[in-house]
Amino acid sequence: MSEPVVIVGCGGYGREVAAVISAVNDAGGDSWKIAGFLDDAPTESNLRCLDRLGIAWLGPGSLLGQLDVHYVIGIGDPRTRADVAAKLDHLGRPAARLIHPAATVGPANDLADGVVVFAGARITTNVTLGRHAHVNLNATVGHDAVLAEFVQVNPLAAISGNCTIGREALIGTNASILQGRTVGDRATVGANACVVRDASAGTTVKGVPAR
Repeated sequence: MSEPVVIVGCGGYGREVAAVISAVNDAGGDSWKIAGFLDDAPTESNLRCLDRLGIAWLGPGSLLGQLDVHYVIGIGDPRTRADVAAKLDHLGRPAARLIHPAATVGPANDLADGVVVFAGARITTNVTLGRHAHVNLNATVGHDAVLAEFVQVNPLAAISGNCTIGREALIGTNASILQGRTVGDRATVGANACVVRDASAGTTVKGVPAR
């Protein structure tokens, strides 16, 4: 029997999360029924896109407490995702964990509730993904890496083994984090950057090597 789920955030990223759910269902895995989207201020453009998908906008995020559903946060920015989760936590609804059937997740990994792993992503072994961490299209996470809550790994990024990525950090598209490096809380690694030394909390690093 399918479990109802709502997606919080009806922008383009939220609709990509809807595509992950559809792929999971098509593959015969954990079966979810998308009950609709929640969004405090949807744009007219986004509402038209929902109409094309045939999925309803149900109302603001606060409506979650009135629904008997799981939820997933379809927001790409990690800080915004953390802020939204803080507002939703007290509503007592469980977060869904979503793994696209075209992703690879190896043995002995620890994936928390709210995690989303997109198509083509590769999670090797002994990896920890904290609550609401997202690993996007064709990104890779190596052995024994620890990604804290709300981490965002953008498409094609490569996180090597034994890395530690702090809470609400963003790893940009096609960025590389070398073996054993640490990226601090709320740090941003720019697109195409190569992190060869630790990145401090709250900093933005870019370039090759990243500075």
